[in-house]
Amino acid sequence: MERHFDEELNDLNQNLLNMAALTEAAIYKSIEALKERDAILAGEVIEADKAIDELELTVEEKAVDLLALRQPMAKDLRFITTAMKVNSELERIADLAVDICQRAVEIADRPLLKELIDIPRLSEVARTMVKKAIDSFVNRDGRMAKEVILSDDEADRLRNKIQKELIEDFLMKDSSFAPRAIPLILVARHLERICDHATYIAEDVIFMVDAEVVKHHLERLKNGMTQEGYPS
Repeated sequence: MERHFDEELNDLNQNLLNMAALTEAAIYKSIEALKERDAILAGEVIEADKAIDELELTVEEKAVDLLALRQPMAKDLRFITTAMKVNSELERIADLAVDICQRAVEIADRPLLKELIDIPRLSEVARTMVKKAIDSFVNRDGRMAKEVILSDDEADRLRNKIQKELIEDFLMKDSSFAPRAIPLILVARHLERICDHATYIAEDVIFMVDAEVVKHHLERLKNGMTQEGYPS
């Protein structure tokens, strides 16, 4: 019976890993579609979101069945309930990748205002945060989860920089830039929201591993990580 339960937990874990891989790919492809103004690639990402939605339902059903039929205790209970939260966050991240693709389609037939530099940088921060958040969950690594949370400041900085440049250098000078500038502002916001969801996953992982609540206590977390030798 115990062996079968372990197999079910492993199956749940593998489904989440598959979902995470598809979600990370969606983020990458959405930015490629934006950079290349490739409406076809954007459409492929939008269509592929159906598979992620199906996996979300599968994970949710498996988790609910495990809770109802196995009545897990202690660490297994924390793992399953955290898996349900991770599942929900990944689905929202994938939806934001779809939102980016929709913005890419909007400007696919227009020249870019400028070379995209900070948006790809922000997308890399987002992809790294998502990957590390999932790795911290799989490996029960609270330290890595804390690193994810501390990375969110860089995401906020890049989003603000992108918005400031587009508004001050383009929109305030000539409103005719709006159809090309506003989608890019929205892309920056979508990417920053992806980073927020990665942070939520990391917060749940820390609670799962260490029973420590870090939500609303980020200053305490930052101070603690600095004392452990991390850059402030």
